[in-house]
Amino acid sequence: MLQPVKDTYRFDLAQGQYLRIRRLGWLFFLALIVTAIVGVCCGAALWTTYVHKFTLYLKWQDALVALSWFISFISILGSVLVVRFLYALRAGRTAGMVTFEGNDTVTVRDLSAENMKSIFWIMNSAFWCFVTALVGLVPAILVGWTMHIPSPVLMVITTGLALILSLAGIVVSIVAVSFILIGCLGGISFCRKLGSSHTYRLNGQATIRIDNFVLTITYPGHPESLVDLNLLSTEDQRQLLSLLHTRWVDAKQVWNPTLGEEIEQALVASQRLVDVA
Repeated sequence: MLQPVKDTYRFDLAQGQYLRIRRLGWLFFLALIVTAIVGVCCGAALWTTYVHKFTLYLKWQDALVALSWFISFISILGSVLVVRFLYALRAGRTAGMVTFEGNDTVTVRDLSAENMKSIFWIMNSAFWCFVTALVGLVPAILVGWTMHIPSPVLMVITTGLALILSLAGIVVSIVAVSFILIGCLGGISFCRKLGSSHTYRLNGQATIRIDNFVLTITYPGHPESLVDLNLLSTEDQRQLLSLLHTRWVDAKQVWNPTLGEEIEQALVASQRLVDVA
């Protein structure tokens, strides 16, 4: 714990936890870069295997090229999010993960490794939305095959059915692509908030809970913050909990009627960790 000025208490990310999460972050980043490179190379290699002439139907090779390059696209976006998180992680080590200012203000950062899981699941959702868009275009790919059926009657029937299915498939593809676009716009906000600091006033509007060593703070008009207290050193955990208990008493228990009991349980758990060590 650091006390840069009077009535200000800053708790930094523990060195061991910082190195562990940073290592995981860089491994994730390298995996995404490799995936992006492989996707670009596969798409470029496939691009050279067929003739590029305008047709009224979709070639299956075009679908595979688009899928390869989309994987590269979301991998690059994912790597940007990882770099943003690593920057916030560094700030949590040098500028504090939890900071108490005065008697009624707290600033926190969510620096849990779970943030990288969130990045992965965002990428996973975007991938399956794109796959859904391609599935919706499958009937348009079938048109290219049905038009080459030797029997004229069978060709007309199958091509007509494929065109009808294509109309429904296009609707599905448009919806899936719209989800991707909305996700990209939401990703901008997510990138800004990823590991960023949030400041709360500890008054009657704030709600604070501690469950399984995770500090949760909610405040009207502000995003909810989850702070994993396991990321702090054992000494800082106890000092933060003691300080929080003091603030809770000073606030006349308006934050959460059961907060005092939750703090005491967390202090007992922290002491057990010390005894085991």
